[in-house]
Amino acid sequence: MQGLSGHRQPSGWRLILVAIASSATAWLVPAALAAAGVQTPVAMPLGNEADPYAPAVARMVRAIVQYTSWPGDPKTLRACIVGPTDHADDLIAGRHVAAEGVKATLVNAESVRPASCEIVYLGRLSIEQQRAITGAMRGEAVLTISENDPACRSRAMFCLLFEADALSFRLNLDSVASSRVRIDPRVLRMGAGDRP
Repeated sequence: MQGLSGHRQPSGWRLILVAIASSATAWLVPAALAAAGVQTPVAMPLGNEADPYAPAVARMVRAIVQYTSWPGDPKTLRACIVGPTDHADDLIAGRHVAAEGVKATLVNAESVRPASCEIVYLGRLSIEQQRAITGAMRGEAVLTISENDPACRSRAMFCLLFEADALSFRLNLDSVASSRVRIDPRVLRMGAGDRP
């Protein structure tokens, strides 16, 4: 099955729900996303690795990418990993994401630019640093994901939530609406998939 961006979508995915961070401008988002309302978080199952979140993060990013389309449909998606991370080792190594064309590189906060990244993954940065970066990406064709902002105050499009037995995320509708990437509303049904 092909996703909106032309990438293969994994089979056997189960229905899950997403927590949504929204404000007054949510009406700018396609009706299918806006109609979803506030729901409970998704659940990406964890494995038994030394860092059980690392493969779950890479699988979550892969799933989000499968439901995202960029102008011009780039074959390689440059993922800029900004700041130190706690759970992005598999993403950095390309595990679970290479088949989607994702190539991760480490970038410092001062040098991250929309022209050099299709995906920006924010690590352990202050909310102010994260907001400065997401602000610079606003209106650009860049997918933003925050690892260290459970309240989604960074204004990233996706904010990861690390729970005891699962990984989930919040979706910021305002950030989605102001981006040039398009998120397929089916991301709200993204399933937990296979266990590692």
